[in-house]
Amino acid sequence: MARRSKKLIAALFFAAVIINLSETHTNSETQLRPAGDDTFLQIGLIPERNIFRQIERYKPIAGYLAEKTATKIKLKMLTRYGNIVDNFIAMGLDGAFFGSFTYTLANAKLDIIPVARPENSLGISTYHGLIFVRKDSGIKSIKDMQDKIFAFVDKATTAGFILPLAYFKENGIKDYKTFFKETYFAGTHEDAVYDVLNKKADIGAAKNTIFNSLAAQDSRITKELLILKRSPDVPENALAVRKKLDNALTAKIKKVLLEMDKNPIGIKLLKDFGARRFIETTRDDYSSVNQYVHQIGIDLNTYNYLND
Repeated sequence: MARRSKKLIAALFFAAVIINLSETHTNSETQLRPAGDDTFLQIGLIPERNIFRQIERYKPIAGYLAEKTATKIKLKMLTRYGNIVDNFIAMGLDGAFFGSFTYTLANAKLDIIPVARPENSLGISTYHGLIFVRKDSGIKSIKDMQDKIFAFVDKATTAGFILPLAYFKENGIKDYKTFFKETYFAGTHEDAVYDVLNKKADIGAAKNTIFNSLAAQDSRITKELLILKRSPDVPENALAVRKKLDNALTAKIKKVLLEMDKNPIGIKLLKDFGARRFIETTRDDYSSVNQYVHQIGIDLNTYNYLND
């Protein structure tokens, strides 16, 4: 039985899951499909970390979902957070694992339904943002940051951009571009952490789950980096699907994810994913994000989420 389970787990890594790293819109497979064509699902992934590690993390979950729903799934890796919103229709995506702010943006611009998000081994299904520096940088407060280099992640992230904006506003910084010597977008939370660690930037922002995951693998992060600020908790990355997806298929996807922790193979895949189960997610779970965005003064309908 154990050998059979191992074989099935291995099969789920590859069966019915088609990986596509390309963002080109010229390939016919990436065009918007006619309504009702649910022969395969295209699920977008945001670039929290190195794109190949991101794919490897989600591939087993997609494989399990594909096997249980008898539906082929294509994972579409996007190189920028804002592309989740820009390309959802253009690439014919059926759903995506949205970050808290990308979901909030997409909800204002697209017709999507949140389905489920992971809960970790401690029963936590949220994350928060961090602002950090090197311990030897001499930076202890916002005053010490003037004329330094700040590494954001992406303008469409809570932890990697919205938290710093709130921090600047709280401390009277009206124009961060003139306050700092240089600011730039690292692209991933992982890159923002390592850019500060390796002295490419003086200050960085990232989500705590990625920061902690990297710290568990690289002791230099805990030894050499200092956390100066954290944001309120917001929902962990959640799967949301287009509203016009077949209702029965949407219900099946939700059921499979929510019952994954009751299946021996599902439990194993969840553990490898870093979760103990998926929990139901609704629009109401993002009320804190909406309040946070409102306090900062962002209009979701007009917000320019493309990096500049």
